[in-house]
Amino acid sequence: MFLHRLAALPGRAARSLARRIRSAGAQAGTRAATLAGCCPGGTLDTMYRTREAIGAVYLRGAGIEVGALHQPLRVPPEAVVTYVDRMSVADLRSQYGDLVNVPLVEADVIDDGETLVTFADTSQDFVIANHFLEHCEDPIGALQTFFRVLKPGGVLYMVVPDKRFSFDVDRPCTAIEHIIRDHVEGPASSRRAHFDEWTRLVNKCTDEALAEEQTRHLMNINFSIHFHVWGASELLEFITTWPRFVQLQLEVFMRNGPETILVLRRTP
Repeated sequence: MFLHRLAALPGRAARSLARRIRSAGAQAGTRAATLAGCCPGGTLDTMYRTREAIGAVYLRGAGIEVGALHQPLRVPPEAVVTYVDRMSVADLRSQYGDLVNVPLVEADVIDDGETLVTFADTSQDFVIANHFLEHCEDPIGALQTFFRVLKPGGVLYMVVPDKRFSFDVDRPCTAIEHIIRDHVEGPASSRRAHFDEWTRLVNKCTDEALAEEQTRHLMNINFSIHFHVWGASELLEFITTWPRFVQLQLEVFMRNGPETILVLRRTP
C-alpha cells in the first residue's frame, strides 16, 4: 500500500505524511478508498493515483496548473485550478502531431509558464507544474517565477520525469554548472546545442545534413523539447542548489515509477 512505501522520505517525515494522507482520505469520504489503494510506481493508474494522493494532502485554495495538456492533476474539492499554457488547444494540435487525437485541457490563460507575466506577485495558493521543469530553458528562473506568484506558505507541486525511463535515456544528465550558467548568462548561448542533442539522441537522426535541417526547423517553430534532463539522484543534487536562488522548502521528494514527485513550500 502507498502509506507503507514512503522509503524516499526520512522516518519522521514519512510518518507525518502518512498521517496527513490518512486524514485527507478520511475527509474526502468516498475518495478514501482511492487514496488508500495507491502506491508509488506500478501501473499508470497507480502512478496517477499516487500523484492525486499527494495533491490531496497539500493543495488547498486557488492556484494554477501550467501545461496540463492531457494529464491535468486531479485535485481535492478544496482546490480551484486555473489552467495556463503557452498555446491554445488548436495551436498545440497544430504544432505537436502526437496530440491531434488526444483530449487536451483548454487553457484559461495563455501565458509563458517560465515567466507568468499575467499573474501578480503572491497571488496563488499553489502552482502545479507536472512534466514542465525539463521543458524550461532556464529552470532556475522558472522556479523564481513560481516563488514570485506563490503566497507565503504556498505550495509548488511538481512531477519531473526520470530520463533513464524515457526517450531521453541516451542523453547525458544536465550538469548543475550548465543550469546555473543558463540562468546567470541567459539560455540563448546553449539553445542550439540543446536542440542538436535532441535531434541526434532523441530523434536518432544520424545524417549530418538532415540533422542540421531538423535542428533548424525545431528552433524556428520553438518546439518544446526537454532542454534539461535528470535522473532521480541528479535531480536531488540539483535541488540542493535551490536555496542559493529561491526560498522554497522541500517537503516531499518521492520516486513514482519513471518520475519523481516534488512538493515545496514558499517560505516568507
